[in-house]
Amino acid sequence: MPDVAGFLGSYPPFDAVGPDELARVAAVTHTELTARGQTIFSQGAGPVESVWMVRTGSVEIIHDGRILDLLGPGELFGHTSMISGLPTGFEARAAQDTVCYRIPAGVIRPLLARPDVLRFVARSIVAGPSLRAAPPDPVELRVAALLRTPPLLCEANEPIRDAAKRMTAQGASAVLVRIGPGAGAGSGARLGIVTDRDLRSRVVAAGLSPDAPLCAIMTEPAYTVRSDRLAADVLLDMLERDVHHIPVLSAVGEILGVVDDGDLVAAEARKPLLLRRAIDLASSAADLTAAAAGLGPAIIALHDAQVPAEQVAAVYSVVLDALTRRLIELAVREAGDPPAAFTWFALGSLARREAVPSSDVDSALGWEDAAADAAMRDYAARLGGAVNDGLRGCGISPDAHGASAESPLFARSLASWRAVTRNLSRDPAQEQGLILVSVITDSRPVWSSGPGQPAAGLWDSQAGPDPGLLRLLARFALSFRPPTGFLRDFVVEHSGERRGQLDLKAGGLTPIVDLARWAAMSAGVATASTMDRLRAAKAAGTLAGPQADALMEAFGFISALRLDHQVEQLRRGAPPDDFIAPKTLNPLARSYLRDAFRVVASVQSGLANELAFGLR
Repeated sequence: MPDVAGFLGSYPPFDAVGPDELARVAAVTHTELTARGQTIFSQGAGPVESVWMVRTGSVEIIHDGRILDLLGPGELFGHTSMISGLPTGFEARAAQDTVCYRIPAGVIRPLLARPDVLRFVARSIVAGPSLRAAPPDPVELRVAALLRTPPLLCEANEPIRDAAKRMTAQGASAVLVRIGPGAGAGSGARLGIVTDRDLRSRVVAAGLSPDAPLCAIMTEPAYTVRSDRLAADVLLDMLERDVHHIPVLSAVGEILGVVDDGDLVAAEARKPLLLRRAIDLASSAADLTAAAAGLGPAIIALHDAQVPAEQVAAVYSVVLDALTRRLIELAVREAGDPPAAFTWFALGSLARREAVPSSDVDSALGWEDAAADAAMRDYAARLGGAVNDGLRGCGISPDAHGASAESPLFARSLASWRAVTRNLSRDPAQEQGLILVSVITDSRPVWSSGPGQPAAGLWDSQAGPDPGLLRLLARFALSFRPPTGFLRDFVVEHSGERRGQLDLKAGGLTPIVDLARWAAMSAGVATASTMDRLRAAKAAGTLAGPQADALMEAFGFISALRLDHQVEQLRRGAPPDDFIAPKTLNPLARSYLRDAFRVVASVQSGLANELAFGLR
């Protein structure tokens, strides 16, 4: 028995357990010998009521007949099925004569609910079975790791026919075109790009002679990325720019190759790219409605491909941007030229790129010429109404509280927006001042009718908020408290159609969003995602490192739980919402959710104490 306890205590999660509790676990642990080739449990079995740890030998993890992993001594398996209450996602089979320790679920569940092993539990619940030997998810790699062939470079005056032959010989779907005297493959080269799609649409379909020069059909300058960018971020660039090929440069500007959408994601997860293309080709509101019908299946596909919730929300937000842009273009075509150049801004979760299927679309509009205010207000009301009607037709709700470009409060000249910013900085206590601050700081330009588009949102970050505004923002971050005042269960709705349900957004995510906004603005960062704001706050010291890390953990877990809930609603054809019944969660997920709420409450309490003593 001491040998069992000593072995268990050498590996996670048992390495965080004291000797007395470890002895109690060891006392009920069973030792099992499995002969080579025998199955410990089958794929689809269960849910299992034990977890296993390899003592000697090895265990193969098999999914649909393919060996994905080989577990050795000290490695745990079966815990994901036990935690989630779902059937096993793989088969566990002895690769040789193997001894495993089998620990009953009733003993290990209380252990895994402890705060000091919650990180281990959270990864198990959110990520599912450990399949470490499976090919890594491409979007989690640096983009340089996905390059398969050297770049194919051509001169601008090279005939299209010759370049097409070289593309065929090399199996390339794009060719890079050197632009300007002395341009080469080294640092500082300016590039154009020609893809196989360009050959079809700009040569074959257009009837252009294949003897014409490449420069006649190239796109230039080509959008490029550095080799250390995450592939997930490059995929978002493709979605946002509606391109399928991006040249990759080294840190010194050397051309390393070209990455395409097929390198980045599996076929199922490419659905957002296809959807983005369908949106751009839509010529009417009916076409957009038909295209938007694919948005739910695309989210389900990304979820099933185990793309992290943060990334799914970012992809969903980019596609909503594309849908909004196309609706604006159709509305402008119907309404005629605007009296002044204007920019459409996304607000709220869409601006932070954190939108999910339940999210409303918040928006604002700003125009350049203040002298055109009267005419632009009428135009904005008509344009905003048309865009909102189009969104509703696509099954997407504009903001129910009036945060919309259709509203006079959210449609004004850019000079007026700047004045609002200055006034709020000086007097944030004015009526609805803090709500406006939260709306304006969560803003991002989406579409502009002029030749350019503002690079930033509506908040004038140059002026910077004064200490009084920051203190009031801190108090605003305390106005939404997570439901931690329970004894045996969560604080839930006690009446109405939501009786017995918990609001994940209001109770869990909104307090973190508000804390991140305050902490990031204290660090001089305005518009950004919640995760980026928390990282900036940690780097600047406006949030202590452990606090920022705990809030990021909590935000990630609650976001994943929210997405799981909404994906299941999409599968059933039910309208997605933020309300879950805590009793439907397995005990460990419920325990971890309570701890995530307590983390938020703890940070809020610390902030409240600092405010009370005048430290903020």
